[in-house]
Amino acid sequence: MKVPYNWLLEYVDLDKGIKEVADALTMSGSKVEEVIEYGKEIDRVVTGYVEKITKHPDADKLRICQVNVGNETIQIVTGAENVQEGDTVPVALHGSTLPGGVKIKKGKLRGIESNGMLCSEAELGIAKDDSVHGIMILPKDTPLGVDIKEILGLNGGIIDFEITSNRADCFGVYGIAREASATFRKPLKAVETGFNENSENINDYLSVEVKDDLCRRYAARVVKNVKIGHSPEWMQQRLMDAGVRPINNIVDITNYVMLELGQPMHAFDYRFIEGKKIIVRRAEEGEKFTTLDGIERTLDDSMLVIADGAKAVAVAGVMGGQNSEIQEDTSTIVFECANFNGTNVRLTAKKLGLRTESSSRFEKDLDPNIIDAALDRACHLIETLGIGEVVGGKIDIYPQKLEPYYMEVSSKWINDFIGINISAEDMKNMLKYLGMKVEGDEILKIEVPTFRQDVKIKEDVAEEIARLYGYDTIPTVKIKGEAVEAAYTKEQKLVNLIRNTMVSSGFFETNTYSFVSPKVFDRVKLKENSPLRNAVKILNPLGEDFSVMRTTLIPSLLGTLEVNNARDNKEVRIFEVAKTYHPTDDKLPNEPVRLGIAMMGKADFYDLKGVVENIINLLGIDKVDFERDEQNPTFHPGRCARLLVRRKDAGVFGEIHPEVAEEYGIEDRVYAAEIDLMALFEAAKFERKYKPLPKYPAIDRDMAVLVKDDIAVAEIENIIWKIGKGLVEEVKLFDVYKGKQVPDGYKSVAYSIIFRLEDRTLTDDEINPVFNKIVETLSNKLGAQLR
Repeated sequence: MKVPYNWLLEYVDLDKGIKEVADALTMSGSKVEEVIEYGKEIDRVVTGYVEKITKHPDADKLRICQVNVGNETIQIVTGAENVQEGDTVPVALHGSTLPGGVKIKKGKLRGIESNGMLCSEAELGIAKDDSVHGIMILPKDTPLGVDIKEILGLNGGIIDFEITSNRADCFGVYGIAREASATFRKPLKAVETGFNENSENINDYLSVEVKDDLCRRYAARVVKNVKIGHSPEWMQQRLMDAGVRPINNIVDITNYVMLELGQPMHAFDYRFIEGKKIIVRRAEEGEKFTTLDGIERTLDDSMLVIADGAKAVAVAGVMGGQNSEIQEDTSTIVFECANFNGTNVRLTAKKLGLRTESSSRFEKDLDPNIIDAALDRACHLIETLGIGEVVGGKIDIYPQKLEPYYMEVSSKWINDFIGINISAEDMKNMLKYLGMKVEGDEILKIEVPTFRQDVKIKEDVAEEIARLYGYDTIPTVKIKGEAVEAAYTKEQKLVNLIRNTMVSSGFFETNTYSFVSPKVFDRVKLKENSPLRNAVKILNPLGEDFSVMRTTLIPSLLGTLEVNNARDNKEVRIFEVAKTYHPTDDKLPNEPVRLGIAMMGKADFYDLKGVVENIINLLGIDKVDFERDEQNPTFHPGRCARLLVRRKDAGVFGEIHPEVAEEYGIEDRVYAAEIDLMALFEAAKFERKYKPLPKYPAIDRDMAVLVKDDIAVAEIENIIWKIGKGLVEEVKLFDVYKGKQVPDGYKSVAYSIIFRLEDRTLTDDEINPVFNKIVETLSNKLGAQLR
């Protein structure tokens, strides 16, 4: 943003050069991109009065001028024809310098001595266009012998700032002036906003209706008896210095206020406001609108427009329309000053390919409370320039007023945080220069104005203090702090243990993307009502293939197998420890850590089950059960089990359904598991208890029973353990048989049951009743037949 230096000085008295001010503002946090100094190369050029002109005796086109430069009269020969006796002109004296490094020295022209040069606007570097010719003629009352830079205002310049998006208050000259005031501890002058209203009522001229909350505030005033013409020279110069082209006095006032206060404004020709009503509404889908640049644009219903009773007259926050622009015969205008949703303005400007000075400010989410000052400032300029009459009253729709933010912070904490030692009084003074109200000493009670929405926490306050104190003056000290030994958490230790176990079991670890395509849920055959389909959606995805966060690791693992299979790598064992993401009622999703396992090639269900059991044993988890799961559509209905830890669901494992494997282009059997590590960690035990080898012998009894196919061996084992509690030391399954001697729909299951006591030797009389009870219970509950 370009800030004319003289404009800045209007609000802060700075007795320093433009470069020194720019350097200081950079050090206090306002980054300066460039400094342009006016008249930097001009030296020894003063004002002079042409007392007498005579013809050159030896040259028809040259004239001899006697010029009074204040303290003496010098002779200058010139070829300019527009200079007359009595004119006041710029005079470059002997030894002077002009823009471009041009040196002026005394000499002779056709034998006549010339002690300098009369200057044109082009030679002074201030010509606005090529139509300017001849010597520059100054006003008659211009004092003589005065430095021309002072007369023409060439002792200033432009400071070009790079404003960050969080500092919307600095997108105006007054905001930068506030920063300069705080940096140099100089008072900040108030903006002149006073004006007179006539006895009429604006409600007799206009009504306003806001139909969408994308407009947070809308204010308007009416000005009658308007005289359209050129703006005064000083206003045009400031606008051009700031990079804005002057148009006419009304439009220039709106631009001037925007550049000064950072609040965009717009002026409508009242004649073209149909129904004498302004409506703030959404555009209709496909609505056509011609903006001020003469281009017809197609709007959609995401965009906000300012409309009258029949048509849109402006795209809110971006640009006005040709159908209501100020014209040469305009006599009554409506000043609009509003506040719009910044995100919506940015998206609208992007869609229309129309980023303007207005939209670039609105998209930063401006303070709606500066509207009062902006609207009053425009009316003040109307009255000052004598170009209109302000109608009494204003329309102001502001349903939810933005209030100042209140916070407390310890002055001691600020000193400790920054590493300085200044008084609370100094801190309060710094913050007051920034427009904040502060009370207290040890605890600073701060009222943060609404134009500083970036100050919300105590660290923000410390930053304000630090930058005004001076980053370069903060002392350098050695880092302080307590050295703490780094250590893994319990969960990290367990994850590392599981990783090492998986690698030692012949598995390779993979890392896949956390975001996936919604299509993966169909590929693994999830039911339409499956909670796993409820995924966290990414607002700005790279594409559909990365548009949701995964809720299960199985598709990612199968995708890796798919790639290996396509490259003719048929023997694969992989695992991944990663998070899955599940929406909650809170803003943040639930993110449990899972262990995913997948393998294909030389493997079967029991290989996978053995890996899961190894992890369970490694973590010292007891009370583990496996239950058949025939309802999971991703897995084979007869070869899938749920893992239960202390009767809580902790995961699933088994053979992938052949249709799912086929979906991934895999013809071989595929086995996979997904384990909830948090459920395992809650039950994990690091402590291990050891006992001495048994002193007394064990008694081994084998048992084979005939049961139906659908009875899980875990049910049989549970009964054996329950009946034999206290006597049974170990239960081993050593055979499952189906053949000619076994009826269809049945299987033969054989166990080795080991009985032992730690304090004595068991007898057959003690074992037989227990063994018989086991057989009886199996028969009664499971229909088992002893073979």
